[in-house]
Amino acid sequence: MFRQVWRMLASAAAMASLCANAALAASYPERAVTIVVPFPAGGTTDVVARVVAEKLSTILRQPVIVENKQGAGGNIGAAYVARAKADGYTLLVSSAGPLSINQQLYANPGYDPIRDFAPVSLLASVPIMLAANPKAPFHSVTELIAYAKQHPGQVAYGSQGSGTTSHLTMELLKLETGIDLQHIPYRGSAPAATDLMGGQIQVMFDNSPTTYPQVQAGKMRALGVASAKRLDSMKNIPAIAESVPGFESEAWFGVVAPAGTPDDVVDHLNNAVRQVLSNAEVIKRFDEVGVQLVGDTPQAFGQFIRAEKDKWGKIIKATGMQLG
Repeated sequence: MFRQVWRMLASAAAMASLCANAALAASYPERAVTIVVPFPAGGTTDVVARVVAEKLSTILRQPVIVENKQGAGGNIGAAYVARAKADGYTLLVSSAGPLSINQQLYANPGYDPIRDFAPVSLLASVPIMLAANPKAPFHSVTELIAYAKQHPGQVAYGSQGSGTTSHLTMELLKLETGIDLQHIPYRGSAPAATDLMGGQIQVMFDNSPTTYPQVQAGKMRALGVASAKRLDSMKNIPAIAESVPGFESEAWFGVVAPAGTPDDVVDHLNNAVRQVLSNAEVIKRFDEVGVQLVGDTPQAFGQFIRAEKDKWGKIIKATGMQLG
């Protein structure tokens, strides 16, 4: 008798939850939506989030506010969203670090990117460029590899910081080519780029929209892009895969909600985001700076996050990297 009553209560609770979720989805959104960016204002993640938020507010007919909650490599902002109410009013726009990398770098990042988030959509990807100081004694990826093998440990490379995509991409190149380079981590790409142009370091990976203008100005030398093939907007710069078959890496940005957000709300957000990404003005704005808009289903984005987690996990394991 007790078991029968328990089953009836559990069934009633489940039905009530379903009804509450259905009501939420039908009326969503009724108030402002907050997008958390786990990095400082002005970076690529922040720029992408703010452009999307501006158009999203028109589609959702509610204010969409961007808040920067930086710190601990993005873990602080990501953990904040993971603990937020699963109602679609608090979202995270993030790069690969918090969603695919940090869990494997930090002993306790404060959240699990697979368990604690509901994927909404991949937003955009940015090609990564390998650039050198103009006076460096190599003019191509092949020449860099040859020089590094002749001078092991003597070529210094910079990164946006330990565990960032720019760092792990160079570690991937090192593993695939057997070269030994000296890592100099910086707090962001700007100081690293300054030292690259000044000759304090010789090479670095960074996002193409940031690097290419410096290449055009003669302040950096482009060695290659980490895309599968040459970029239409930069046909004169070879893909690294032409010298290192299969080599590919990119910076990417996506939006997730707290786990448990009703499927109908996630789908509503996904449809709205994809409308933003198909907007001609948004496409033009991002195309001008080399950002490639994507937009996909929540399911596809979830699979992408897992694949990226596995990819970078192998690099992290191979290098023995740990940040805390």
